Amino acid sequence: MRLGVLDVGSNTVHLLVVDAHPGARPLPAHSHKVELRLAQLLDEGGAIGPEGVDKLIGVVKEALQAAEDKGVEDLLPFATSAVREASNADDVLARVHAETGVELQVLTGAEEARLTFLAVRRWFGWSAGKLLVLDIGGGSLEIAYGIDEEPDTAVSLPLGAGRLTAGWLPGDPPDPEAIRALRRHVRTQIARTVGEFARFGAPDHVVATSKTFKQLARLAGAARSTEGLYVQRELKRESLEAWVPQLAGMTVAQRAELPGVSEGRAGQLLAGAMVAEGAMDLFGVENLEVCPWALREGVILRRLDHMGSSVGT
Repeated sequence: MRLGVLDVGSNTVHLLVVDAHPGARPLPAHSHKVELRLAQLLDEGGAIGPEGVDKLIGVVKEALQAAEDKGVEDLLPFATSAVREASNADDVLARVHAETGVELQVLTGAEEARLTFLAVRRWFGWSAGKLLVLDIGGGSLEIAYGIDEEPDTAVSLPLGAGRLTAGWLPGDPPDPEAIRALRRHVRTQIARTVGEFARFGAPDHVVATSKTFKQLARLAGAARSTEGLYVQRELKRESLEAWVPQLAGMTVAQRAELPGVSEGRAGQLLAGAMVAEGAMDLFGVENLEVCPWALREGVILRRLDHMGSSVGT
């Protein structure tokens, strides 16, 4: 069957259409995305303003039309940290439902981490052993660890690249004092979680997902996206540590000219790099591999699992 996942994230609203059935690998059929940057549309009270809600409704309607055009049988709509943490989340969800018919499921941070972990486990298989998975979104950082398909522990921290850029890094390029303050904040937040993971022992394989990590790996010399999903892409901490001060001294326009960096993401690349560097350093990670599957694929896989179990009963 043809499934669609509508991901209302902190940076983008992304419709991913796949051809899938239980027991098979989902095959991408269509992708429709719009950069909305909800995480940066929050007012001082933490609410998504009327203009932001109007934009969200318009983008959801576009995605619905695209899903219909592509013959989607079942649409799985969900929202992550920007909507989850908005002070008017219930009102936003009610308006979206009333005007589009779409009932967004708001995932908790832990659910995001678990579903992303599931996708990574299915991609690498059991032979990868104990996995440590890092995922930097626009609003939050998810970390998960485990040897099965369900992680032993999973946390979500408010360290998304968009959120941190909006709240901590004014200026273009940002002020060095602001960068130092953000570095302290990021590392303090991550350090609080390290002990929770350390008690499970060292991972066999460290994996990262998300656009931020893909762009950082590309800067460090990884293969272009056009070379396909199955090319191994890695990020070494040594390379990342060399790039962070360079990114700090660049304007947004200069970052947008770097290989693999989109204009829409250039502004938050520094914050994302600082989170990635902090996580790799504090967890003692010298090298990680970038996985092409992440949260959206995890949502699809969980749905297929449920379909498969219902067929078998």
